[in-house]
Amino acid sequence: MDYQTGFFYLFAAVMLFAAYRVITARNPVHAVLFLMLAFSQASGLWLLLKAEFLGLTLVLVYLGAVMVLFLFVVMMLDIKLDGDRWGFWQNFPLAATLGALVAAELIAVLWVGFPNMVAPVAVQAAEVSNTKALGTLMYTEYLYPVEIAAVILLVAMFAAIALTLRKRKDSKAIDPGLQVRVRASDRLVVVPMAATKTHAAASAVAAEEGKA
Repeated sequence: MDYQTGFFYLFAAVMLFAAYRVITARNPVHAVLFLMLAFSQASGLWLLLKAEFLGLTLVLVYLGAVMVLFLFVVMMLDIKLDGDRWGFWQNFPLAATLGALVAAELIAVLWVGFPNMVAPVAVQAAEVSNTKALGTLMYTEYLYPVEIAAVILLVAMFAAIALTLRKRKDSKAIDPGLQVRVRASDRLVVVPMAATKTHAAASAVAAEEGKA
């Protein structure tokens, strides 16, 4: 076994463990961190497949931006970690059924293959790069899927903002209109008080009277 095969098994094992912990971790913050670990291992697999652009994009875009945003949203949602709110075993039959269906589809596709696909003509690395080839496919043949994915991400962003700004009994919010309409008399009240002598001043006056 060469070193490339060893790295493949290492990245695959860590990614499977991280993916398992994503759905089994009781703390949502820990689940997001395990998902970031799974993405980092997937980027290593992309690098082994000589798809450097996809591997670096996975690290820079997902780990550097999207997952950090998810982490902040999960932390701001203030999700209760009580045991009665977690219905893992209640939803396990449906999740197992969907997982088995997806696995069967993947096995069928890999077993049958793609008979109508024509093998691409080998080109020199200096003639075309992975970035140019990927960009050409994304904005020509796969333009509609890219636009649909962009709309889904936009809707997810709106949903995250709506969940974060929901009304909670412990949330503190200030109405900007009330701040603009405030007057100085509402903030400062002058209370007239008679002049009083402090204990130190009274002692000093008594001491001076005694000397006199």
